[in-house]
Amino acid sequence: MQTIPLFHLAFPVHDLAEARRFYGELLGCPEGRSSDSWVDFNFYGHQVVAHLSPEETGHRSTSAVDGDDVPVRHFGAILSMEQWEALADKLRAANVEFVIEPHVRFKGQVGEQATMFFLDPSGNALEFKAFGDISQVFAK
Repeated sequence: MQTIPLFHLAFPVHDLAEARRFYGELLGCPEGRSSDSWVDFNFYGHQVVAHLSPEETGHRSTSAVDGDDVPVRHFGAILSMEQWEALADKLRAANVEFVIEPHVRFKGQVGEQATMFFLDPSGNALEFKAFGDISQVFAK
C-alpha cells in the first residue's frame, strides 16, 4: 500500500501563545512537540511548525489571480466541500477578517474551486480550498 508523503512547513510567528490559540483552538490543529521558540501542529495530517521570529512575519506581496490580489507567500489545505463550508462558517462566527472572502474561483472552468484567504495573528496568509471534482486539482 502506497502512502502519500507527509508535508512539513516551518513559518515565522511573533507570539507562540497567539499561534497556539489560532492554530490549536480556532483551526483545531492538535499540538505536537514544542520548545520556548517553536511549536509543532498537526495541520490536517501534515506537520507545520510555528517558529518565534517576529522580524520575518507577515505577507508582503500579492499576485493577480482571477480578479483577486492573492498573497504570494501563503499555505493552507485542500478540504472537502463540506469541511470547507464548515470552516468558512466557523471563521465568520469568530469574526476572522478575510483577505479574500470565501467564494468560487474559475467558475464553470477546469479547476473550479472554492477558496478563501485570511491571515494568522502574525500576518501569515492561509488559503483553504475545496474542489467539487477533486480530480481537477492539477488539471490544466
